[in-house]
Amino acid sequence: MASFSRISYVFGVLLFLVLACEARVLSNVGFVTTRDSHFVLNGSPFLFNGFNAYWMMHASADRSERYKVSEVFREASAAGLTVCRTWAFSDGGDRALQISPGTYDETVFQGLDFVISEARKYGIRLILSFVNNYNDFGGRQQYAQWARNAGVQIRSEDDFYTNQVLKGYYKNHIKRVVTRFNTITKIAYKDDPTIMAWELMNEPRCQADYSGKTVNGWVQEMATFVKSLDNRHLLEIGMEGFYGDTMPERKQVNPGYQVGTDFISNNLIREIDFATIHAYPDIWLSGKSDNEQMAFMERWMSSHWNDARGILKKPLIIAEFGKSSKDPRYSLTARDLYMSNVYRDIYRFARTGGTMSGSLVWQLMAQGMESYYDGYEIILSQNPSTAGIMSRQSHAMTDLSHLFIGPHHAQLAMHNQNRRKSAP
Repeated sequence: MASFSRISYVFGVLLFLVLACEARVLSNVGFVTTRDSHFVLNGSPFLFNGFNAYWMMHASADRSERYKVSEVFREASAAGLTVCRTWAFSDGGDRALQISPGTYDETVFQGLDFVISEARKYGIRLILSFVNNYNDFGGRQQYAQWARNAGVQIRSEDDFYTNQVLKGYYKNHIKRVVTRFNTITKIAYKDDPTIMAWELMNEPRCQADYSGKTVNGWVQEMATFVKSLDNRHLLEIGMEGFYGDTMPERKQVNPGYQVGTDFISNNLIREIDFATIHAYPDIWLSGKSDNEQMAFMERWMSSHWNDARGILKKPLIIAEFGKSSKDPRYSLTARDLYMSNVYRDIYRFARTGGTMSGSLVWQLMAQGMESYYDGYEIILSQNPSTAGIMSRQSHAMTDLSHLFIGPHHAQLAMHNQNRRKSAP
């Protein structure tokens, strides 16, 4: 009996130490914030390499598929990737999170709980998007249909930005996600530093108003609403980076058309913490040579980097980029070369001050996910050359975080140096 008591005592002490250690680790995990046009984590600059994996909640809704989420996070973490962007929406349809306005499937929500808990486990931060511009997983079209079903007069999906009923549906979804209590981590989403940022919409577009003013009013209203619920997390729009009427001369940087957004005015909104761009020259400039597409990519990045640094004075990330295997000229070598060149430019821009803070490739998947393939899928375990390129970029950006000293750190270093000089 005495022996059993000693074993129980030792086990109890060990359990206490483990929990205490875990508590210390979690207490040291801070929220990502911004300062002087760059990201900050626990007082130090935060530069990163990351990835997209929109499918995670959808897969996790089926417990038998959750291993795919774990597999991707594990492989990504091993490659040094530290940020993942994924959907916090699925409106109507298969494995819907939001079955109808205000009605949610708890099983699917627990799938998102699992995604967040696994990201936390592997040290990966999340950017969670609230809704889709497109019909995939519901999007604006589903919101419009819900309103029509309720007898509301809806002219087009663009009413999503102006109709009070549609905006009410959307605000309710934001509130449900932001205030969600995670059944696994026992932490409310709004209190979880695993979440790096919220995203208003995946690639907002508005055919009814190409100036960007309609989207601008919507962004201001929704950004204010998000911050009223949660002012600890960062917030971004989800924009592709198309220029609008604010600076007409910048429209020549666009790939020949506009989509109803304005990179400058939309991102100048005070509640928006950082800017994003997406880049798909293989689609936007289809038929052009690889060299022409890469030249466009360099102009696209350079222009937005200059504007983020000089006008917005906010961090910038390339939130989507990749090269599709559906392109007639595709080869693994061509994809690796393209990614290497993009990563090279991101690092070069980041090195000059940190405004260009990172990128998220589109997209990582696990083995056995052929039904999700879109041509851009990367399976790290099956693509060692691509995995190597991504890993080198991850470590280069992390090393740059340690080397880069922003204005605040420079002032602190100078203050400490002066103190040492004046010390007796």
